Amino acid sequence: MDGAQRDHLKAYGIAYWVLMRDVPVEWLLNYRGGSFLIDHHPAIEQECMVRGVTVSVIADAQATAIRQEISEPEVNMELVKLEKAPKIAVYAPDGFQPWDDAVALVMTYAEIPYERIYDREVIAGVLPKYDWLHLHHEDFTGQYGKFYRNYRNAAWYQAQVRESEAMAAELGFAKVSQMKGAVAGRIRDYVAGGGYLFTMCSGTDSYDIALAAEGVDICAAEFDHDPIDPACQQKLDFNRTFAFKDFQLITDPMIYEFSNIDATDIHQGIGQLRDFFTLFDFSAKWDVVPTMLCQSHEQVIRGFMGQTTAFRKQLVKPGVLVMGENKPQGTVKYIHGEYGLGQWTFYGGHDPEDYQHMVGDPPTDLSLHPNSAGYRLILNNILFPAARKKKQKT
Repeated sequence: MDGAQRDHLKAYGIAYWVLMRDVPVEWLLNYRGGSFLIDHHPAIEQECMVRGVTVSVIADAQATAIRQEISEPEVNMELVKLEKAPKIAVYAPDGFQPWDDAVALVMTYAEIPYERIYDREVIAGVLPKYDWLHLHHEDFTGQYGKFYRNYRNAAWYQAQVRESEAMAAELGFAKVSQMKGAVAGRIRDYVAGGGYLFTMCSGTDSYDIALAAEGVDICAAEFDHDPIDPACQQKLDFNRTFAFKDFQLITDPMIYEFSNIDATDIHQGIGQLRDFFTLFDFSAKWDVVPTMLCQSHEQVIRGFMGQTTAFRKQLVKPGVLVMGENKPQGTVKYIHGEYGLGQWTFYGGHDPEDYQHMVGDPPTDLSLHPNSAGYRLILNNILFPAARKKKQKT
C-alpha cells in the first residue's frame, strides 16, 4: 500500500471481500503505507489480478520476519487483526445518486456493498442492524441545505421540499426540522450504543447543530412556514454536540451557510494551489485507532471544497482528536471522537478529487484516481469496525 500499489482504493475492496469469506486480514499499520497481510489462497490472488490490485506472494518465513519487525517496541508500527466485514448503511434519500457522494462513490468503485436507509427506516429503529453508518451530505437542521437563495425556483428543490414535508407528516412530525432533529437523536443513540458514524461535508456541522438545537426553532419562515425563535442562539446546548462548541448560527435564508463552524471562506482565500492538509503522525502501538484512520502513502494531502470545507479549530471541543489540519490557516479537516460506546469521524469537504464540486457537475471517475490519498481516508474508516478490539489491561 505504498507507492508500488497500482490501485489503493480497490485494495480495500479486496480486504473487505476477503473478510466477507470469513478469512482474517492482518492490517500492518505504517508498514509500507498500511499494507494488508492475508493467507495465500489462489482465489484471492486471482481476485486481485482481476481487480488490478498489486499483490506480492511471500514465504511464511518472510511473513514471520515482517511480524517480528512490526513487534519491535522502538518501531512505530502495529499489527491489527481484521476479522469480520462490517455491515454498512448509507443514510440518503430516494433520489440519491451514488456518484454524487464521495463515500458511496468509492464504495461502488472498490466493490464494497452497502444498504441505503433514510428517515423512515431510522425512525423505525433499524440502525442497530448496522456496524457502520455514513451520512450522505445531509442538512439535519431542516433548512434544505440553505439552497433557498439560488435554487428555490428549481424543480429539484421544490420536489425535495414536497417530499420532505410529506415524509414528516407520514412519520407524525409537524415540521421537517422536527423530523430531522428526531433522526439526529436516533443516530446519537446508535453511536452511544456502540455504532460507528462517518460523515462529510454538511453532514458534519449540520448534524452537530441539530443536536445543539434540539427543541429550538432555528429555521426561518422560508423553510418551515413560521417565525424563527428570536432567542435560538442563546438556547443552543453545546453539551449535546459531538465535535463543536460556541458556534454562532447563521439564520438568514439568503446566506448559504449554517454557522461559523465552516471555514470555506478561509480556503477560498488561499486558492487551490496552496490548499493542503497534513495528517498527524500517531504512535501506532499506543494510539491504534487514529493510526488506523490515518493510514496513507501520503502525509500531506490536497485540500478540497464543499458546502462545509473544513472546521475552525477554535470551535472544536477540547476532547476531540484532530487527525488532519491546515495549521497555517487555523482549520481542521479530519477529526474523530468517542461518544458512549461508539465512535465518530467527521471529514470536511465534498469530493477529494474534485476541488470545487458544484451542483450538476459530472461525476468523478475514480479509475482516473486509483491512488487517491484523500479517498483512502474514507476507506480507512470503512475497515475500522472490522478490527478486533483488544482486551483492557487489569
